[in-house]
Amino acid sequence: MSHTAPSFDASFFRTALGRFATGVTVVTTAAPDGAPIGLTVSSFNSVSLDPPLILWSLSRRSSSLEVFEQCERYVVNVLSAGQIALARRFATGNTRERFDGLPRGQAPGGTPMLDEYCAAWFECRNRSRYVEGDHIIMVGEVERCGHTAEAPLVFHAGGFELTPAHTESK
Repeated sequence: MSHTAPSFDASFFRTALGRFATGVTVVTTAAPDGAPIGLTVSSFNSVSLDPPLILWSLSRRSSSLEVFEQCERYVVNVLSAGQIALARRFATGNTRERFDGLPRGQAPGGTPMLDEYCAAWFECRNRSRYVEGDHIIMVGEVERCGHTAEAPLVFHAGGFELTPAHTESK
C-alpha cells in the first residue's frame, strides 16, 4: 500500500479542522499523590450506547499523559456556555495549579470533577488507549453521568462561539 504525502501543511489542516464546531470539556482525574489534574479537551465524542462508551484524545506531548494513561477513572466535564474562563484556565499553565482557588467536586465514584454548573459530566473507567499519530485516543466506559439544562460551550474556527442561549461576548 503506497502512501502519498498530503498536499497541505499542518497549519492548513488545523484551519480546515477548525471549521467543524465542537463542544468543550475539561477532563479531570487524580494524580498518584491524590492531587486533582485537569485539562481542556475539545476532541470528545460518543462511541457506543451499549456498552456506554466515549472517547477523547490527548497529545503525546502532554505533561499529563502518564497520569491519564495510568489512572483508573476520569471525568469528562462538558462545559456550559458561561464557562469560557474555566476552559481557558484548564488550557494553559501548570496542570497542578489549575484547581487552585476552585471549589473541588467529586463524582459519585470518587473521581475529582469540577464543582461548577457544567452542561453534563461523565465518570468513566479508563477502558482502552490507542496510539495514533501524535495523540493517544482514550476510550472511557461511562459508569455514571449527569446533565443540566445549561447550553454547552462551543469551539469553532479557533475560538469560542456563542450559542443562541448565551449572550456574553467573547
